Amino acid sequence: MDSAAWAAGLFAAVLTRYGSAPDRDRLAGTVAAVLLAVFLQAAIGHTRHLYRGRYRYASFDEIRAVAATTGATAAGLFVVDVLLSRHPVPASAPVMGGAVAMLLMLAARYAHRSRAMRRRRPDVRTAAPVVLFGAGEAATLLLRSMLHDPGGRYLPVGLIDDDPHKRRLHVLGVPVRGSRQDIASVLTATGASMLVFAVANAEAELVRDIRDRTVAAGATFKVVPSVSELMDHSVAVDDIRDVQVTDLLGRHQIETDLHAIAGYLTGKRVLVTGAGGSIGSELCRQIHHFQPAELMMLDRDETALQAVQLSLDPLGRLDDPAVILADLRDAEQIRAVFRTRRPEVVFHAAALKHLALLQKYPGEAIKTNVLGTQNVLDAAEHVERFVNISTDKAADPTSVLGYSKRITERLTAWTAGRRRGSFLSVRFGNVLGSRGSVFTTFSAQIADGGPVTVTHPDVTRYFMTIPEAVHLVIQAAAIGRDGEALVLEMGHPVRIAEVAQQMVQLAPEPVEIRYTGLRPGEKLAETLFGAGEVDRRPFHPLISHVEVPPLAAGELRRLRPDGEPRAVIAQLAALCAALPADRWERAAS
Repeated sequence: MDSAAWAAGLFAAVLTRYGSAPDRDRLAGTVAAVLLAVFLQAAIGHTRHLYRGRYRYASFDEIRAVAATTGATAAGLFVVDVLLSRHPVPASAPVMGGAVAMLLMLAARYAHRSRAMRRRRPDVRTAAPVVLFGAGEAATLLLRSMLHDPGGRYLPVGLIDDDPHKRRLHVLGVPVRGSRQDIASVLTATGASMLVFAVANAEAELVRDIRDRTVAAGATFKVVPSVSELMDHSVAVDDIRDVQVTDLLGRHQIETDLHAIAGYLTGKRVLVTGAGGSIGSELCRQIHHFQPAELMMLDRDETALQAVQLSLDPLGRLDDPAVILADLRDAEQIRAVFRTRRPEVVFHAAALKHLALLQKYPGEAIKTNVLGTQNVLDAAEHVERFVNISTDKAADPTSVLGYSKRITERLTAWTAGRRRGSFLSVRFGNVLGSRGSVFTTFSAQIADGGPVTVTHPDVTRYFMTIPEAVHLVIQAAAIGRDGEALVLEMGHPVRIAEVAQQMVQLAPEPVEIRYTGLRPGEKLAETLFGAGEVDRRPFHPLISHVEVPPLAAGELRRLRPDGEPRAVIAQLAALCAALPADRWERAAS
């Protein structure tokens, strides 16, 4: 093909120069020039691996190789023509002929690649036409995945984007047909019965608005996952899924310093307590991507441990040394784990966290959340970094859960002043999808036909998805300083009633929402910062740093976990506030 291109190019250059068919001598010179050009093109192309299958056909790499080879061939042909006493072709022919030849070479490659791409497109007779909202990077990746699958279920027929600069833009041959106001008309004009929301990170209002417009137009609404859900791969057609309440509550754009994270995780022995829980299991999955020397997963729930292990390794077995079955309340066992396994980085996620149950059984919160955490802190004598997972309920606490987690923050700060490693806490709000969260409660109630129970119509909470929260936890641990608590940006507080309404709208049948009243220890609105805490963000726009007053481990001797619940709660509150001994006695009585 390239030889034919040179022949056509040189003959065209000669004809253009003389304006008529060449005579015998000029024809012989042109043929000689063509043969020399073909030889040089083959020889130079061979040295550049152009004709040895080293480049993907019609790729940018091959285009560069074609251009360099053809240019070098034209230069060589020009030098030979000039050096000969009788010029076989005009001096301009190598330059003009080379330009025409290169144009023909690239055109042939483009035509071949276009034909191949058309063959790889989904069959219009079987694939469903779809419209994508968004014309950015996520949409481009999704379009490429759709258009390169001959057996694909979806055929993209249009894009919708609110950016006026993208009007009449074509992405991989698919046109931008309008903005969100045009959703109904675009769906009608294209015959599409589905719209895919292809914005990887978007505000809740945008997701809800596009969903409402799509449903109003009688089409199906689907989404692609957020960036935090796609840590290990780019978005593809298999990632398209139904909308979830987490999408309708918004997505957080998280900027990650991968170098800093890799610096304290890659090649390290990492221990995660509470590894079978919602937060702990996601921590394990995300830490796994940074290739630690050893990832140790500790929990007292053997079923949950096996589940998280299988999520990392489908062939994993429970006798794998990465799985550690242990209880935080067993101080000797925890100390033995640290002594034999020698973890360098610890994420302490194990805790009891059900607010209402802990109000009823405050002694259990002491045994696990407080004394269990102290057992882990005591054992962590030689770790490089210790991260205590806390909660926004620790800011100006009013519940047993809040008291216990605030005490763990203060115990961690006290330990920081007595150990060589870095000890810090990370505090965030409610996590959608975690076990025992309002999301799972509402899901179960909807599955049972209702009613969905909300404590108060005005109660608000901060929400984050599990991947987003864990992503920030790992980032926060990279920049946290000894003894402080890091508070993650949770966006704007969301009304629980709104969460219930969004989930009910996704239900297949109508479900009643019933208000039951606030429970003991429950706040109408949570705060991320306690009294006197200042929101300072010196290193990351989504992570605040607050000081934590230390609490000596010896103070825990005051606690009586087996006492009467009201007295135990008063003891927790007093210890949380670090009251003097005389006021402690009055509070406990």
